[in-house]
Amino acid sequence: MSDTGDSSKPKTVPAQHQSVQPGLEHEMNPRPEYIRDGYKGSGRLEGMVAVVTGGDSGIGRAVAVHFAREGADVAIAYLNEDRDAEETRGLVEAEGRRCLLFRGDLGYEETCRDLIARVVETFGPRIHVLVNNAAEQHPKGSLDEITAEQLERTFRTNIFAQFFLTKAALPHLQKDSSIICTTSVTAYRGNPQLVDYSSTKGAIVTFVRSMAAQLAEKGIRVNGVAPGPIWTPLIPSTFPAEKVEKFGGSEPLGRVGQPSDVAPCYVFLASADAAYMSGQILHPNGGEPVES
Repeated sequence: MSDTGDSSKPKTVPAQHQSVQPGLEHEMNPRPEYIRDGYKGSGRLEGMVAVVTGGDSGIGRAVAVHFAREGADVAIAYLNEDRDAEETRGLVEAEGRRCLLFRGDLGYEETCRDLIARVVETFGPRIHVLVNNAAEQHPKGSLDEITAEQLERTFRTNIFAQFFLTKAALPHLQKDSSIICTTSVTAYRGNPQLVDYSSTKGAIVTFVRSMAAQLAEKGIRVNGVAPGPIWTPLIPSTFPAEKVEKFGGSEPLGRVGQPSDVAPCYVFLASADAAYMSGQILHPNGGEPVES
């Protein structure tokens, strides 16, 4: 394949596997790039308060750091990856912004209410940006292998949490606030090994469009981002080592994506630059065409 990608970034990654989900960023080789060298903030989110789920690592970490560099204070929700979360807090604080860590399972409505209560207690009553990003996946070769427990677990984390958290946050969102939901390229092309995961990501696309229509009269924008193959802890923790080694190499741009490739989409959608966009999905996926 010709070298059409960014030559400064690795085209593929070494074979590796982590035995526990949702995976740990500090155990990855190489470590994901959360912000590219030379990225300069321009105050586009100055004075804002943002909530980022799954913010301990991967895309969530990249979003949190980018938001901080653009001037926002950030609340990070995560499941149980304490070391990664502390690292992300240090990165946000190094940008001169405040960072709240919240540990809990967002698949349950009470946890989502508790998160928003902590955010309001810490930063005040206004939330400017809600990023629904946390997700999990469990590859299975056949529908028969997807248990009722796995199906419920995947839907709770990936789509129920977005309903619960958006509902809890709405009283604190005002005109010009924004909600950004992470869907996936699998919502558009499917994936034979990720049937339940892909189904939740398709549901998120519809959630974005429906909520955008519902909240338009309040001036609250709802958009989404559909990443392609991005190097995050979810990859080595869910796929075998031999598949990880090939991850992302077949994309048109010729390399695996980094969280730093994706996070600027969230900055744009959260900022006034996207004031006339709602109900839309951005596609940082390495050049794969999709039909929306």
